[in-house]
Amino acid sequence: MRDAEQTRQKILEISADEIHKNGFIATSLSSILVRCDVSKGALYHHFKNKMELGYAVFEEIYTPMFIALWQPAVELDDPIEGLCDFFTTMYEESSCDEIVCGCPLNNLCQEMSSVDEGFRLRILNMQQQLNQLIAINLQRAASQLRDDIDFSQVAYFIVSTFQGSSSLSKCSKNKDLFEKVIKELCRYIRDLRTK
Repeated sequence: MRDAEQTRQKILEISADEIHKNGFIATSLSSILVRCDVSKGALYHHFKNKMELGYAVFEEIYTPMFIALWQPAVELDDPIEGLCDFFTTMYEESSCDEIVCGCPLNNLCQEMSSVDEGFRLRILNMQQQLNQLIAINLQRAASQLRDDIDFSQVAYFIVSTFQGSSSLSKCSKNKDLFEKVIKELCRYIRDLRTK
């Protein structure tokens, strides 16, 4: 990787961390510059402004990270148990601090979707990618599932419930709520199977 590419990647990774900790609006370019140990000129060589940097963080860091997080679970031979294991691991292995900080992608979506059309469109695109990933893999297991399932609708429900549990836990600073919602979500997912 060339130096310019390495610098750009470093800016993206540190910006992603700053945005997760502080939110997009409160993240300052000066704190990113200090942590990256680069000049303002180097940052503006890669990104015209803060908004362009935010879009790049969303598209190149958060979206691939989020899709890659879900992918192994839904691509297992049994996507139902894959999803339940994924969710259970999340609440068992996440620290209370991680729950309170919330999902970086979910945080950014809540903060920016109503503020900026560019973010809203990127969020919509990411949600459609994730929905398709889940729906296609549930459909793969259709012979084991009830025949009244709308796979796209179920996929949106699963994601929205998961994100809602994350938001609820973050707002209340209560990891137990996350666990309770996840256990109920897993019950719902397992009930998709034919009896």
